[in-house]
Amino acid sequence: MDLIVFDLDGTLLNASAQISPYTRKTLSLLAEKGILFTVATGRTLHSSRDVLADHPFTLPQAYKNGVVIWNPEQALYSHHNYLTLSEIEHVLEAVISQGLTPFMFTVSPGNIHGVYHPPLQTDVEHQLAADFRERDRVGVYPAAEMPFDAKITNISALGNPLAVDAIEAMIADEPGLLAFAGIAIEGAQFKWIDIHHIDASKGNAVNVLKQELGISRVLCFGDSDNDLSMFAVADEAYAPSNAKEVVKQAATAVLGHHDEDSVARFLRQRFGLAED
Repeated sequence: MDLIVFDLDGTLLNASAQISPYTRKTLSLLAEKGILFTVATGRTLHSSRDVLADHPFTLPQAYKNGVVIWNPEQALYSHHNYLTLSEIEHVLEAVISQGLTPFMFTVSPGNIHGVYHPPLQTDVEHQLAADFRERDRVGVYPAAEMPFDAKITNISALGNPLAVDAIEAMIADEPGLLAFAGIAIEGAQFKWIDIHHIDASKGNAVNVLKQELGISRVLCFGDSDNDLSMFAVADEAYAPSNAKEVVKQAATAVLGHHDEDSVARFLRQRFGLAED
């Protein structure tokens, strides 16, 4: 049995970060044919709910690049890879030493999500906090208010590219950590970094799903660095034409642009789904 695993932004979603009507119909056709599919995304569960609402995503789903796997039928996280105390201390020391503010993403008992931070220092950090409230649909609070039983899923920061590069170098000797970084949407003068446990990857999440669901083959779709671990464990991996070059080089094949329903069009042809 096949399992299809979708990245969301830049892959399954269009330029408006939505599932287009054509793709929505394709997902319904896949479900009607009994073809299994799910998502593995860097988003949080909360920031994905509106996007996935009213679509037939019923299988476990990987969020925060595999930090957690959400089981919608049981309404709980069935797997998690939280940061350890020593890893957290190492990351906070690195971020603060470079004059940036660490944003700590957490999960508390009852599946309560939050983002906690020391005092914000720049206008772009204030804007980032506002974006987390709006985009990720979570509360953003001072670090002093973090619950004692909160688990930290990942730590993010945004600032000068040289500072971010220094943070990445400072945590490189920590074997339990994995970082993704890139130019921020706020402009080339800023760079973001997101740090989580090394076992938290889309590839590991796909392996867990494959074992739990009794899957023999995996087809995946993605566009960025965080999809490469998923590409490595999949039987087939496809990238839209807007994907990073390293991702396209790792792909089985390159499809059209994500804003042209390229993934959905490929799936209709691959699985013989009805065309409108």
